[in-house]
Amino acid sequence: MSGATSVEDRGYASKEAFQEAPPAPTGWVGWIVFGAVVLILVGIFQFIEGLVAVVNSGWYAVGANGLTVNVDYTAWGWTHMAIGVLAAISGFGILVAQTWARVIGVVLASISAIVNLAFMPAYPLWSLLVIALDVVVIYALVAHGREMSST
Repeated sequence: MSGATSVEDRGYASKEAFQEAPPAPTGWVGWIVFGAVVLILVGIFQFIEGLVAVVNSGWYAVGANGLTVNVDYTAWGWTHMAIGVLAAISGFGILVAQTWARVIGVVLASISAIVNLAFMPAYPLWSLLVIALDVVVIYALVAHGREMSST
């Protein structure tokens, strides 16, 4: 034996079955699951951030006039809550390997990062945390999202 294994030794009945088999998942599937879980968490964070803006706008360090975009905190709050709910739903869809969820996840993570960039003067640390998590989600879904559907 030269050290090479035959198709039958690998558990396939024939050469055709071996050629049709999907590629084995790599370690990046873990990153995709991580990205999906982070997207769910970002969705929850966005919802909480929006809820605080709607219920108690005095919580934020800057008044509505000090924001990058001059918008009422109630409007910001509803925007954050909508993004949060959609992001969490998309995260659960990614966990069950739905392509639509990956696309929506990337779009929502991008929107979330932009919205939090504009929201940064009001609560800088929270916004930076959400932006960093959005970047991780985008990378995991764009670079390796297809591997999830093969598992």
